Amino acid sequence: MKPRHKRLLLILAGLAALGVAAALVLSAFKQNLVFFYTPTQVLAGEAPHGRSFRLGGMVVAGSLVRQADGVTVHFLVTDLSKTIPVNYRGILPDLFKEGKGVVAQGKLDGASNFTADEVLAKHDENYMPPEAAYALKKGQEANKLNNAPK
Repeated sequence: MKPRHKRLLLILAGLAALGVAAALVLSAFKQNLVFFYTPTQVLAGEAPHGRSFRLGGMVVAGSLVRQADGVTVHFLVTDLSKTIPVNYRGILPDLFKEGKGVVAQGKLDGASNFTADEVLAKHDENYMPPEAAYALKKGQEANKLNNAPK
């Protein structure tokens, strides 16, 4: 085999190895990618079934129910247009409060029940995740359109 052919074979082998590595990285990235959805989007069927995603909005005031075991809680999340029940088993963050912003990561179980694996609360009274703020704004706009006199 000529040196030119050896070099070409080495370059092709390097490109093939690089392609395999890129495919593995992209595959791992796709499996760990978690999207954010609002209650309106979830009820419209836009959220994935059987895959983890993030649900964001406001905790409905008066909706928090703690079970006797002390670690299981149920609450409602709204984007001021639609509402979804959330079930969570674990310790809630210290900043978790009714009427405040929340992002829960988990899966849908059934048509509209969300089972959270993780619950994140906002950091202070001025902070809200950009996705949650946008979702609340869209929910308010949709609510105004739905309640407008016809």
